[in-house]
Amino acid sequence: MTTNNRTPIEPFVVRDCTLVPISTGKRAQNLRELRDHLVTIHPGSIYYHFWGGLLRPRFGDPEYNNDFASWMRHGLHDSVLAERVGIIDPTDFKDIEELRRELIDVIEERLDETEFVPWAKTDQQFHFIRSQIVVFDTHKRIKYPGDLATAIPNMTVGSIFYHFIDAMRRSPEAVNDFSSWLKGFQGGYKKLIDRLATIDPYFISLTELREQLSLLFKEYFEGE
Repeated sequence: MTTNNRTPIEPFVVRDCTLVPISTGKRAQNLRELRDHLVTIHPGSIYYHFWGGLLRPRFGDPEYNNDFASWMRHGLHDSVLAERVGIIDPTDFKDIEELRRELIDVIEERLDETEFVPWAKTDQQFHFIRSQIVVFDTHKRIKYPGDLATAIPNMTVGSIFYHFIDAMRRSPEAVNDFSSWLKGFQGGYKKLIDRLATIDPYFISLTELREQLSLLFKEYFEGE
């Protein structure tokens, strides 16, 4: 049985974050221009347009989870392409470059299918934005794994984004910070780590992700 008293080498440092949008100066008015820019655009722009919406204020449920699909539907009025791009899950790819290639492949396939290249109105161009992540120390520390069960429900959505989503970009193993920290207990929390690996954060809101994590940790430690 896993105990709640195994002290790691260092406590878990709770951080918060926000994504600061930065204009790239690049824009697309039609699908071909979008494809051409995607070949060379800063990887941070692809990251922002897939993940940034989670940290932006939203009113109601978004129709699509990434900005590319949303523009294809509302700017280009191509619902077929929007659906294809809308189901791309960035967690299925090992890095941004693989995600870039998949996005370009889907667009090129659509270009081959259509006789005319779809255009958007001048005031509906796609503006490529990249982001700079700004990280804050909350000065909160977690010494024992069991304390995560009470700490996570009180974390901000920025903390959830940083430790569960952005961590996958930062980690060579593409794992969240909670799992990385728990691995320091020499196998004592393998089942918990395995359960964390089953959570796909992309098609849910950060609030829903926090609820899923809270429930998972609560059930795990209460079940001991």
